[in-house]
Amino acid sequence: MTGLFSALTQTEQDALLLSLKVACVATAASLPVGIAVAWLLARGRFAGRGLLSALVYLPLVLPPVVTGYALLLAFGRHGPIGAMLEPLGIVFAFRWTGAALACGIMGFPLMVRAIRLSIEAVDLRLEQAAGTLGAAPLVRFATITLPLAAPGIIAGAVLAFAKAMGEFGATITFVSNIPGETQTLPSAIYSLIQTPGAEAGVLRLVVISVIVSVAAVLASEWLSQVAARRTAGR
Repeated sequence: MTGLFSALTQTEQDALLLSLKVACVATAASLPVGIAVAWLLARGRFAGRGLLSALVYLPLVLPPVVTGYALLLAFGRHGPIGAMLEPLGIVFAFRWTGAALACGIMGFPLMVRAIRLSIEAVDLRLEQAAGTLGAAPLVRFATITLPLAAPGIIAGAVLAFAKAMGEFGATITFVSNIPGETQTLPSAIYSLIQTPGAEAGVLRLVVISVIVSVAAVLASEWLSQVAARRTAGR
């Protein structure tokens, strides 16, 4: 892996490191929100629950370009949200932070789906029993629901990370393809495909992408097994 990384050009190394940075930030930032939304969909009974579910899963069915364009309209310098954030020094359009935002939104439905199914699989009677013993709702969630749902949370986080590593359409629409700033691994592969004689570079980046994806899946399986063993031993 080290030898393969050293064989990459500086532009290719920058694209790989930026992809890892964007994927990590997108996953870490969306995970708390994903857990909260998944719990609401799994346990909540409120008006608008169906609408919330539809909005959460909407990026799965929309073309990524549409999602990217919607982000550009909302978070661009002249968009309603972007215009409010710019005086605070927070800019998303055509910045790596925008790539993280786009990747987080695209991976969010996969994360929520995995976590929601895991929470729904937790026996509600365990939470009710803890409630009869005086445990507050937040305590029940932190000590019972969250640990039992840990394998699903890990799976959801890895799915979101993998989606962020491979996201292309929404990212290139929202933040373009600027080397060293917004050019992620998929964008770099796209650029090299259009460059005559760059087949070797394309192959290197494809191999790197496969290695990272396989490593993420294996890490997810291992962490899920560890979490399941610890939960079984509680």
